[in-house]
Amino acid sequence: MPAVMPAPTLPRSGSDTLLGQIGNTPLLRLAKVDADLRGVEIYAKAEFFNPGGSVKDRAGLNMILDGERSGKLTRDKIILDATSGNTGLAYAMIGAAKGYKVRLCLPRNASRERKQMLRAYGAETILTDAAEGSDGAIRKCREVYEESPEIYFYPDQYNNPANWRAHYETTGVEIVEQTGGRVTHFVACMGTSGTFMGVSRRLKQEVDGVRCVSAQPASGFHGLEGLKHMPTAIVPGIYDAALADDNIWIETEDAYRMARRLGREEGLLTGISSGANLVAARVVGERLAAEGREGVIVTVLCDGAEKYLSEPFWNDPD
Repeated sequence: MPAVMPAPTLPRSGSDTLLGQIGNTPLLRLAKVDADLRGVEIYAKAEFFNPGGSVKDRAGLNMILDGERSGKLTRDKIILDATSGNTGLAYAMIGAAKGYKVRLCLPRNASRERKQMLRAYGAETILTDAAEGSDGAIRKCREVYEESPEIYFYPDQYNNPANWRAHYETTGVEIVEQTGGRVTHFVACMGTSGTFMGVSRRLKQEVDGVRCVSAQPASGFHGLEGLKHMPTAIVPGIYDAALADDNIWIETEDAYRMARRLGREEGLLTGISSGANLVAARVVGERLAAEGREGVIVTVLCDGAEKYLSEPFWNDPD
């Protein structure tokens, strides 16, 4: 009978650990999405390659590490925050890996898959009024924290600079490197606004003439889970409108349509916000092509479709 070899011991930190796999995601050329736009190239960061499945792994990890460094997060504290889903999943994954309890406030209408995944990671959820969206979750989270602040570490992703700094220090740097500094436009929708704020600050520092274009749902009542219509929402403290060179308003049905198109034409099953980002990138590309100008547009595929497959829009005709 052959000897049974013991499993190798993995290092506690570094690139060989689960958390060491966060970041350095591929930059994909979406050649079919931009096929009709002469002189325009559209690329997207495939953030679903992160171990927690979304772009929020970056900010979640950075906020937790910042809490540990500052001493605000200790072993006896529960990680508490409001989330529409993806940051909560990042907290839950990282909390499980690091041994922290996690308690999350999220809207009751968050997708069934997200709720199941949070339970699988061992996180506790406090469901809030669906009609109030992410703002309702924020208000409930503040209430829970104020009742017992001594037992919680409350990263407060909407107001924590460690959120946008994660993208300043990683995502933005990767975009510059992966495009060889050719990027002319960065386009992204906003929820906490951390991705847009951090990447835009880095690109404006590194690339002469780059334009950073934000995108938002066209109205306060929309179906773009996780995204904010800033004029009617609780505005994140980390949001700085001055960083955007322009803003594009996105209709929910257009984002749904683009999510379906990415699956059927590019072989990419992505979430709703990824569809919204590509709609905005197309708008920028169409403007450039109409003016006979070239451009290298970069956006973000925030997460994969696995959290949304129970949503009925996948079955709608195009």
